[in-house]
Formats: sequence, structure tokens, C-alpha cells
Amino acid sequence: MTRRVVIVLLGPVPWAPPGSDPPTWRRALAEDVVDLVAALAAADGAIAIGRGEHALAAAVAWPRMPVYELEVPTPRAALVAAAADGYEQAAVLAGDAPDVPGLLVGKLLQPLTTRHAAVAPSTSGGLLGVAARTPVPDWFPDLDLDDAEPADVRDAAPRRALVAVTPAWHRLRGPADLARLDPALDGWDTTRALLGG
Repeated sequence: MTRRVVIVLLGPVPWAPPGSDPPTWRRALAEDVVDLVAALAAADGAIAIGRGEHALAAAVAWPRMPVYELEVPTPRAALVAAAADGYEQAAVLAGDAPDVPGLLVGKLLQPLTTRHAAVAPSTSGGLLGVAARTPVPDWFPDLDLDDAEPADVRDAAPRRALVAVTPAWHRLRGPADLARLDPALDGWDTTRALLGG
């Protein structure tokens, strides 16, 4: 059976809603995304952090969940860490998408049966996540989820068809993105509570 992992990349969150403490807001977003990946049936969950982020990881990690401390916390570095841990397929998800459905996370991994990599766009800019078979292809770029586009990965591949583009979802990258949250969706309990229900 193929070993798969979905890694939540806990990057900086440079804003918070009015009345919210920025570290508390960042932790709420992280907790909801980590809870989602921990509940996935077809893959393990993990966390990737930069240096000095142990407190945040400890606050949101589930028991026995791998935590990868990265010198430079990029998706590629997280994929390489997963490969070193014995995973054959890995996905990296932004840590500021608290209400992303598990089905969309699964769709990020699904193409890896026939493709070398996959990317999920964010409707609020950047990428929601990336995925790759391991070992990570040499051509896979060292990108930033905040600034990259699907074309950055597809153009780096020897053939664009090696990279699948999966359905998009929103991230909470600024105050305007709060309107994208759907109260009818299950999950995102910590973020929901912080926003007052």
C-alpha cells in the first residue's frame, strides 16, 4: 500500500481580524487545518514549521503526528522531508485554509497515480497546496505558496502534462476573505469560535 502524507505548512499569517490577537488567530487557523488532515483516511497528517516554531506545532499537533522543522519552510523542503521519512506520495497544504473540504485535499493526491505532481490554486491568490511523488523530481521548483501559480510548476516540468491542476479553494489571506467562509460547512470550529460563531 502506498504511504501518503498531507503536510500542513505553518507559514506566517500577516494579518488578523479586528479584535483578534495575531498569534491566537494564527493558531486557530493552524488548528483547524491540522485537525482536517489528521482525520483523513487515505493519508497521514504532518506539520512543517520553520526554526523556532515548536510552540505553535506543539499546540496544534495530534499525538504521534510528525513535525518537520525546516531551515527554509518551503513546500519543496517539506516534500523532501516526507520522502526522507519514507512517504511515497506527499502533499503540502497552506496553513490558512481552515474550511477546506477533505475531498479537495484528496483530489490533490489522487493524480499522483498517473502524474508526477499536482497543484491546487487558491481563489484568493497563490496556491492552496502542492503534491508530488517521491523522491521529489529535480525539476520541482522551490516556490512560495503565497506567490506561486500553477504555471510555475507546470512550466518547470519537462512536460506540462506531468503536473495536474486540481480544483481551487480559498485561503484566508486578508479581511476580504472572511466573506468566503461558509457557515454551513462542517469543521473549522476553532476559527469559527474565534470569529464569534
